[in-house]
Amino acid sequence: MKRTVNTFKKSYDKERKLALLTAYDYGMAKIIDSCDVDGILVGDSLGMVCLGYENTLRVTMEDMIHHIKAVSRGVENALVIGDMPFMSYHISIEDAVRNAGRLVQEAGAEAVKLEGGSDVLSQVKAIVKAQIPVMAHIGLTPQSFNMMGGYKVQGRQLEAANKLIEDAKRLEEAGAFSIVLECIPKDLAEKITDSISIPTIGIGAGPKCDGQILVYNDMLGMYSGLKPKHVKVYSNIGDMMAKAIRDYVNEVKDGDFPTDDQSFKIANDGLNKLY
Repeated sequence: MKRTVNTFKKSYDKERKLALLTAYDYGMAKIIDSCDVDGILVGDSLGMVCLGYENTLRVTMEDMIHHIKAVSRGVENALVIGDMPFMSYHISIEDAVRNAGRLVQEAGAEAVKLEGGSDVLSQVKAIVKAQIPVMAHIGLTPQSFNMMGGYKVQGRQLEAANKLIEDAKRLEEAGAFSIVLECIPKDLAEKITDSISIPTIGIGAGPKCDGQILVYNDMLGMYSGLKPKHVKVYSNIGDMMAKAIRDYVNEVKDGDFPTDDQSFKIANDGLNKLY
């Protein structure tokens, strides 16, 4: 069944947890979509996991459109959510609406996600008014890591925690259909979840959120030595891939691949007629 923003609302009403993952290309989108996920986020995290940047700040609208197009072609069931990259919604409300529209019209996103709390309420309202669903994102917002002094858990102090609660309420009022809570204390995430009537999607925010999201590269162990605290590694695909590639390289070097099983033959006695 095709997921929509209404699916998120119905899941919230029925207290059914929502499961989301990232995807950045057609092949992985098809695999992930076949596994009953509710939403696929084409995150600006692609800057780090696909393009090799140190952070997400260098990701452009063109990057996002390129990857969302690929993902949307591979998805039949999940809700496709496109991240709005750094500076695509910060300068003006007009820019925000125009760029959100590009992610939908050109790339095929069915909703957009943007980072920030009370400072982006006008953008959220305007994008929703343009009939584009908005997923909000508060807590650790990677596009703001320079201001935050790095990738740190947010909301540990009382003032910061109260601000996050207030931000969540105001984002709901602005029209967001759900809110990502990233790297905040689990008790605060539970408080926020209980304070609003739209689904909260946690990443490093404990088990009381209405749903969870992970970067698929993290949960599949595709990067050795990198394991954020909030990630559970479900399979070490990275190790399996590396072993398969090493086996291939060794077989080629040793002359063991390809064999006759991977080779083709000329028809009948055609070999004798070749010049």
